[in-house]
Amino acid sequence: MNADKRTVVWIVDDDSSVRWVLEKALQGDGIRTRSFDRAEALLEAIGEQRPDVLMTDIRMPGMDGIEMMRRLDAGAAGLPVIVMTAHADLDSAVAAFKGGAFEYLPKPFDIDLAVSLVRRACRETEPEASREPSTIASISSMIGRAPAMQEVFRTIGRLSRSSMNVLITGESGTGKELVARALHEHSPRANQPFVALNTTAIASELLESELFGHERGAFTGADSRRLGRFEQADGGTLFLDEIGDMSQNLQTRLLRVLAEAEFYRVGGQEPIRVDVRVIAATNRDLAHAVAAGQFRDDLFHRLNVIHIRTPPLRERADDIPLLLQHYLATAGRELGVEPKCLTAAAESLLCAFDWPGNVRQLVNACRRLTVTAPGAEIRVSDIPEEIGGDRHVSGEAEWIRSLSNWAEQRLAGGEPQPLLELAVPEFERALIRAALAHVNGRRQDAAKLLGWGRNTLTRKIRDLGIDT
Repeated sequence: MNADKRTVVWIVDDDSSVRWVLEKALQGDGIRTRSFDRAEALLEAIGEQRPDVLMTDIRMPGMDGIEMMRRLDAGAAGLPVIVMTAHADLDSAVAAFKGGAFEYLPKPFDIDLAVSLVRRACRETEPEASREPSTIASISSMIGRAPAMQEVFRTIGRLSRSSMNVLITGESGTGKELVARALHEHSPRANQPFVALNTTAIASELLESELFGHERGAFTGADSRRLGRFEQADGGTLFLDEIGDMSQNLQTRLLRVLAEAEFYRVGGQEPIRVDVRVIAATNRDLAHAVAAGQFRDDLFHRLNVIHIRTPPLRERADDIPLLLQHYLATAGRELGVEPKCLTAAAESLLCAFDWPGNVRQLVNACRRLTVTAPGAEIRVSDIPEEIGGDRHVSGEAEWIRSLSNWAEQRLAGGEPQPLLELAVPEFERALIRAALAHVNGRRQDAAKLLGWGRNTLTRKIRDLGIDT
């Protein structure tokens, strides 16, 4: 169904091909358009006429799209803005939503999706809210252009003015704590504490004290009062990882804090009031745990106000080259060496690996390859079997590395004899012995394996002094 003929969409993008494609698609859907190549020109025109929807790029010569949106806020408040960008990272998404964007559209985009977003923007009215300029922190390790990661970025952006509780689910190693930190750093609580606790890393009998603190003398060894993680996070965010493994007793106490914003220290008599945003994470299926009676239904709903799923790496394979490049550079900085790069074949091999340990495994692999690869380039032969390398290729590469080391040592020691005169006889001895052993000493068969005639093999055995 075509949009109303009176609908007017303005497009601002310095790329003429993007403007042309959007104009044709929107006009084909019965929508009138007007295009600009610079934000300044649009701001001059906005006083004469107001569109129904604005579509804008972020990075343009002169004024960028975010600054244009700030200026529009005074003269065209409530105008739905669809932000388009080829730089589809977390900071761009958060900046767009904090600037008041209706939706965020990473390039290259599906043209039908763009038209459907315009239709929806015409139907819906975005609630007005305070849009104070803010400094956007950089979470450089959150990288992703894959649709699944873009959805995570969008959710973080939409929550940037909120302090509601969030439940993050996903397999181990998918970056749940990174998402939690991004939610905190792009929230009204950004200048307050972010306190993280892996609930499985603390013995169950100590976890209550860890969360809520204790009074002096509350139990053996409690020599002084201790503030728990809830008090440490007061005014900020408390991230509880692996929440699905928490005991039923602690689930009950946590529910009370979420419901009443107060608790008692272990051994305490006075209630402690706190203002804490709780972000919880788990690799378990909590809905299934609730059905099995292993997790409190009421606590689940208190935590699951907003749900974010971190995708496993196999669902965002297009991001693997970006992640490899980023973490190889990071490993180089950590180790104080020049970052190593991957040959095309090595990158293809790593991209084809399914990464059961997800991003955490990839990060560790980049550190390992930075240490173990002998050259500036990481080759297929450098990749170990456990991250997709070929066991036979890796084994073959070992003798090549050994030979290279031997040659370098001879050259460094000022070896007077030509290297080939030293190496070739030893090389031939090793191959002849291996071939003879393989065929139980039958010279005719060994000669075939070596690519020689029997007479050549006999002469080589004599000249090299091989004892058969």
